[in-house]
Amino acid sequence: MASVALRASLALLVSALAFAQYKTINPRVQTVVSAVSEQRIASTMKKLESFGTRNVSSSITDPAHGVGAARQWIFDEFKSYSPRLEVKFDKHRIKAGGRVPKDIELWNVVAVLPGKTQPDIQIVVSGHYDTIASGRTAAERAAAAASTAAEDEGFKPGDPELPAPGVSDDGSGTAVTMEMARVLSKYDFDKTLVFITFAGEEVGLYGSRLYATNAKKTNVKMEAVLNNDIVGNDAAGNAITDNTRVLVFSEDPNDSPSRQVARYMKDMAERYIPGMIAEPVFREDRFSRGGDHSPLLREGFAAVRITTPAENFANQHSKTDTFANASAFYTTRVARVNAASAASLAWAPKVPVIARTIETGPRKGLTTPLLRRGDSGYDAELSWKNDTPEADLLGFAVVVRSTLSPFWEREVFVGNVTKFTFRDLSIDTHVFGVKAIDKEGNESLVAAYGLAPRRYQAIETY
Repeated sequence: MASVALRASLALLVSALAFAQYKTINPRVQTVVSAVSEQRIASTMKKLESFGTRNVSSSITDPAHGVGAARQWIFDEFKSYSPRLEVKFDKHRIKAGGRVPKDIELWNVVAVLPGKTQPDIQIVVSGHYDTIASGRTAAERAAAAASTAAEDEGFKPGDPELPAPGVSDDGSGTAVTMEMARVLSKYDFDKTLVFITFAGEEVGLYGSRLYATNAKKTNVKMEAVLNNDIVGNDAAGNAITDNTRVLVFSEDPNDSPSRQVARYMKDMAERYIPGMIAEPVFREDRFSRGGDHSPLLREGFAAVRITTPAENFANQHSKTDTFANASAFYTTRVARVNAASAASLAWAPKVPVIARTIETGPRKGLTTPLLRRGDSGYDAELSWKNDTPEADLLGFAVVVRSTLSPFWEREVFVGNVTKFTFRDLSIDTHVFGVKAIDKEGNESLVAAYGLAPRRYQAIETY
């Protein structure tokens, strides 16, 4: 009996030590975060401003002005960061219509850092480099942004050569994406990192829509998309300032893949940038507005929108969206949240598989969660699959919360196993999940146990 008790005590001690180990800061991630440079971000924002406009219908031949010069500069900068970055233009032809006054070639700029052990899984960081000037007054722009109507309703595109510096919208997101490529390309990651500066966001999300459609068609595996849009200012038009928070929007339902990304970013900010809050907002985007993460969501990818809580509506889509009205300090803080999240995910084990496909019966083809009540009927018995464990896998942690809670309330490190039971805990009134952790403390996204949709057999009548 004594030896059994001793073994049990030792097992608990080992589990506790392992739990403490993965909850500590990973020095490699901390080094990545520290390498983010405010000077580089400020320089990028100023350079993007210097092109005057980056409207997708502006000049493509002027070497210093317009969208053509801007996209070539971004391409060249990506190439300069590391020979390991695979840089390309993702080109599309767009017919005139809507906000596009003439036929154009629309070019996304993409830089890929191939992963070493899980190259088929991608972590994406993005922003859009195009700009637009609406031709409306500051009061009209503010009223349009506050409207509950759809964002593009009644929009009249201005002259594509009007001044549209777009430093905050979205030179800031482009600067974050480029700085992530510069910093992260110095390291080897398990998963593939993709850095995308989209074009055509301001005219109908064209660049991201086309990219998302092609990614779906070619079975690309995007585990997370961190889309940065308007992260360049910390002072709103109503005199409210806030440089300690960044908002992370994610779509419903409450345990969607994008919602798990938002929770993950919150946790990583708390761990690696304690003075900065990544605050989840539980809706797809700001009310009746959109961004480049939305087409990726439509194609089934886990995408979030990262944006300032202090938008200045008077400056957006105007000649006053300048570096003088922006904050490189704030943009740098947002970039560090991106760095902690992207690096941790790219080094983390793959997400556990928590469902199985039904092979027979009326619900054939549906997936059902590996969650049951246990033999007693009163327990929560969780199972998951781990067919090809990573060499540095430490084990798994299970998480639980009330159905009324927005965030996980309990976390238990269970070791390198594929099953765990919560005694006397109802699966009806709680939500459960599981995540994988490696020996450096890098955590995967949580796989949450959701309900499988019901499919009823047709009723025959007479």
